[in-house]
This record gives sequence, C-alpha cells and structure tokens, in this order.
Amino acid sequence: SKHVSHMFRRAPGFFDVVTYEGTGSATTINHNLGAVPSVVLVKQRDASRNWYWQHYALGANTWLQLNLDEVKASNGTLFNSTLPTSSVFSVSDLGGVNGSGNDYIAYLFGDLAGISKAGTYTGTGGNVGVDCGFTAGARFVIIKRADSAGDWYVYDSHRGIVGGNDPYLLLNEYDAEVTNTDYIDPLNSGFTVTSSAPA
Repeated sequence: SKHVSHMFRRAPGFFDVVTYEGTGSATTINHNLGAVPSVVLVKQRDASRNWYWQHYALGANTWLQLNLDEVKASNGTLFNSTLPTSSVFSVSDLGGVNGSGNDYIAYLFGDLAGISKAGTYTGTGGNVGVDCGFTAGARFVIIKRADSAGDWYVYDSHRGIVGGNDPYLLLNEYDAEVTNTDYIDPLNSGFTVTSSAPA
C-alpha cells in the first residue's frame, strides 16, 4: 500500500508546536512562532475530540473543524473571541481546547514571505489565480470552503500540482486519494483553482 506523510520543521515565522494542560478557565497560551500566527490548530491528546482550526482571515469569532466538512462556526467561544498575537493564542473554558487537567497540542502556522501563506479567495465559477507571493509555485495546499459545508482538500507537489489531473486527499475522510480530477493548476505566485473545482 502507498502512504503519504506531510512533515513540518519548527522555524521562526513559519511553524511552531505547543503542548499545554487545560485549566478550565479562559486563558492565553504562550508560543514561540516569533510572529502572529495565521492559523492555530488545536487537538486534545488524551480524549477523542475534533481538530479545531482558527484562521485569521475568518476573524476572531470564527473557527472550523479540520476533521469535519461543516460550515465555519460563527461564534468565538473556542478561541475566546480573540485572534492570536506574536506571543500568545487564546482559548476559552470549553473542553475542546481547554478542559481542566486535559492535555492538548497546538500547531501554529505563520505567513513567511516566499515560504508559507494562509488566506482566502472567492470562487467565481472560472479559473481563480491564488497569489501567495511565491516565485516557484505552491508545494503544499489545503483548501476548505468556509461559507458552506465542504471537504478539506490537500494537494502537494510531490504527488503533483500540474497542468493536468492532480491527486488529492480529503482530511475529513478516510478515502483513498482521488487522481482523476483537475481542480488546481500550477501558478508561479501560488496556484490556480480551476473552473472544474467543486463550488
């Protein structure tokens, strides 16, 4: 059988990992990203919980669940209605991110020029060029529709981001990769979402 792994190394401005024990009260958690995180992803380690995703472009009161295809949740209860800063991120008193005595892990991604970029785009029904500020195209791409239910699509340049069919996996499903669609294409500054991509 074939497997794929995506690994990231901690680096200032790009990626950090934090573990913490929940307090049961709204609080802030220190991090060492050295920049304001664009994405904070939190998962409880000692019980079955969802993966909670905060994305700066969606605002302080919005979060998504990485393992589900649901629409964004428009309330700030999980991340205490607060976007992260260059030194801390916020969590509420809820069990998904901060239950008393529970163990958690957080992955923080930053926007680092030429290396990483988190953002949003609006679909048009036609091709959409997504400019990430890169010079040699995107090598790892996650796409999730936020204003309606939709899957979490993952592409990488190792398996192929090309002018034809591009293999993808869905983070919210157990399914095998799909190899017979052309939903994204290469673009020097990032990637292009094609007109055939799901709405």
